[in-house]
Amino acid sequence: MDIAALLPQFGGFFMTIVAFVVALSVIVAVHEYGHYIVGRWSGIKAEVFSLGFGPVLWSRMDRHGTRWQIAALPFGGFVKFLGDANAASAKNDEAVAEMPPEIRRQTMHGAPLWARTATVAAGPVFNFVLSILIFAAVMMTQGKVADPLTVGELRPLPGDELTLQAGDRLLQIEGRDVPGADEDKTFSDLIDELPIRPVLTYQVERDGQQIQVQGPYPMPPLVVQLAPQSAAYDISMQPGDVITSIDGTPIAAFSELKEVVEASDGRPLELKVWRDGATLDFVLAPRRVDEPRAEGGFHTTWRIGIAGGLAFEPATEALGPVQALAGGAIQVWRIIEGSVSGLYHMVTGAISSCNMSGPIGIAEVSGAMASQGAESFIWFIAVLSAAVGFLNLFPIPVLDGGHLAFYAYEAVAGKPPSDAALRLMMAIGLTLVLGLMLFALFNDIFCP
Repeated sequence: MDIAALLPQFGGFFMTIVAFVVALSVIVAVHEYGHYIVGRWSGIKAEVFSLGFGPVLWSRMDRHGTRWQIAALPFGGFVKFLGDANAASAKNDEAVAEMPPEIRRQTMHGAPLWARTATVAAGPVFNFVLSILIFAAVMMTQGKVADPLTVGELRPLPGDELTLQAGDRLLQIEGRDVPGADEDKTFSDLIDELPIRPVLTYQVERDGQQIQVQGPYPMPPLVVQLAPQSAAYDISMQPGDVITSIDGTPIAAFSELKEVVEASDGRPLELKVWRDGATLDFVLAPRRVDEPRAEGGFHTTWRIGIAGGLAFEPATEALGPVQALAGGAIQVWRIIEGSVSGLYHMVTGAISSCNMSGPIGIAEVSGAMASQGAESFIWFIAVLSAAVGFLNLFPIPVLDGGHLAFYAYEAVAGKPPSDAALRLMMAIGLTLVLGLMLFALFNDIFCP
């Protein structure tokens, strides 16, 4: 056996596991801390805050009487409140019955309805808040595109005749005016009007003077980002690769690549790729994917799993915190909206159920995003946190949404469901959740 040949595979597997554990631990810690801190504010005493399950590796008692611990199995966590029989918050009937009223008030089962509702809802809410803050921080770090459009940094591209430089303010491309941010015409509209050639003529303002320079086609067939579990990712294409030809036909625009891939019907494509001055040959087969439409619903098409971008990084301006937070909230809403639409279309059979990933798929995506840099990985944590928060709001017993449904019933009926009804519904809920997990795991293993 060639041990050296296995080292890269082991390294990739190790990164996948570490990235998955880190992402999950951050999300679970924030979720459970939401339950803990709002419960404490509401007068409910937490006995244990655990990150992970199983044997305890480390613990300490704080001044509020809560034991904070890290357990050996880092695939979840829990808060055990006073009066809970276990980590699942099942009621310890005997212990609660023997408590004096003032102590029973400190349990999840003896607290007022408003306190229980706030404590349970806090977990998903904290997940949403984490997502909004991460999205906002990334947006503030990236800034917004400067107006007028200015070259910030040129991406490496083939061709020695390019004379466009960082700092050039774009005025025209091939005699067509570059639109400003306040105009109805967009830069995408301009790109659609341009002739597709590797090199175009730009009119720019440089050092206070207007000059003509040679620059690349604005949207070249450039790999800016790779989608995990995609055809391009699986053959080890990299961000920065430039696809110069498909099946022997030269291309100069990302739109040409997209057109060929969508028309491929899944047949293998031969690609020539420019990478750091060298030319590489790849063969890959596009994969059928279900993508959301802007107007709602989904459409099925063929993709190789790369995201393109401009031939240069635009110069940016600072983005204020209010704008960034609003952008973060919009991003979270889009994730929720997309999740609802995706689940609906899977249930109705409009799209493949293979769009649902389980722990293996999520772990693979975690590793893939981590391999593309810290910013991609942090963004992925925000996306996953929003998805986890939304999933926990499903009105299924054993999930937070199930408890909130019980509290809603209690608010209307004036009393909680009977213990027998609760036990039955919790058993049903647990069966549904386990069934869903098994189904997702089946997808991870058997879906293409």
